[in-house]
Amino acid sequence: MSQSEVFENYITSQELDFYDKFDNENLNLDDNILKGIYAYGYERPSPIQRIAIKPIIDGNDIVIQSHSGTGKTATFIIGLLSRIDITNKNTQAIIISNTRELADQIYNVFKELAAYIGITYTLCIGGDMQFKYASDKMNTQVIIGTPGRISDLINKEIINGESIKMIVIDEADDVLSTGFRKQVKKIFSKINKDAQVILVSATIPPEMSCLFEAIFKPEYISILIKDDQITLDGIRQYYIALDEQYKQDTIIDLYQFMNIGQGIIYCNKKYKADELKEVLESKDFSVSVLHGDMMQKEREQVMEKFRVGSTRILITTDILSRGIDIQQVSIVINYDMPKYPQTYIHRIGRSGRYGRKGCAVNFVTRKEKNILQFIQKLYSTEIHEFPSNVKEVFNNL
Repeated sequence: MSQSEVFENYITSQELDFYDKFDNENLNLDDNILKGIYAYGYERPSPIQRIAIKPIIDGNDIVIQSHSGTGKTATFIIGLLSRIDITNKNTQAIIISNTRELADQIYNVFKELAAYIGITYTLCIGGDMQFKYASDKMNTQVIIGTPGRISDLINKEIINGESIKMIVIDEADDVLSTGFRKQVKKIFSKINKDAQVILVSATIPPEMSCLFEAIFKPEYISILIKDDQITLDGIRQYYIALDEQYKQDTIIDLYQFMNIGQGIIYCNKKYKADELKEVLESKDFSVSVLHGDMMQKEREQVMEKFRVGSTRILITTDILSRGIDIQQVSIVINYDMPKYPQTYIHRIGRSGRYGRKGCAVNFVTRKEKNILQFIQKLYSTEIHEFPSNVKEVFNNL
């Protein structure tokens, strides 16, 4: 499939070129940035990296929409690293994400890609770290964090907003939603008015598009995909029609087959996630749970165990539906169908990362049939009924 078929691009100010190598002379990446890229394991840029790195380096305001698992994080980090003035020790860029887990993941990717550059950077999140920055001025060149924490530090002038020349907002549709809008507005009111703005997300709902003119400078660039062109190649999608009372038994039946790679089970409510964990543990299944009511240190421990494979199945809420890249995840189960169709794309995108195979299984009650039908129509996708031969599904992962 050609790049033009993978991405439907709507360019507002200029035609973009494609770069099939990171060391392309037109990209002009510093040798130390290239060393970090290759050490991280990248050999050739992904489609979104071919398209979007150059306009970031050129200083354009840009909104980037791309499928889950296509290398968006590295895209904006590589572009950002190329824009930082190493000789200027003031804060030049902030990267904002919607959750602590994603901020931590971005920090770790940043650390790898910037390993050969003399650049300073800091992770600023709430929870156990919220009292770490009491009065000191922060002059690290790049700050990565969550909206509330960044807003608080800028408001207290611990972060100097006037020195910032780049702001990246990952999972932008969530960060710019009503829940975070107050903090984001405060951040924009404190930073340099000429700062380059980069918005990144797998989904761009209409209400987010309405904000573009207020956020971007007039000559901004859009790389967008229409809803019916969003596909997740390599992820097979199934549904199981059942009543609510049979969900736990069905999970137990499926668990014995989930022995390849790792899986994530999504519940809409925190109490349901806790309840399901107790049920599965009573059957001697190894599972863990993660949601917003847990302490930050506990959340970090759960994520670390899941990343290294100590836990095979993670039960969670939508706190983990976005951006988290765990390469071994091969199956996602929607124990509850998501309330919003965009969340579906984010959830099942946890499997099949960066071109790998994956599987999504949706538990669908009679009340949720309309959600399933709407998702299929919106994204022009087909979700098949789960076959009677369970091994047929899991053996191919």
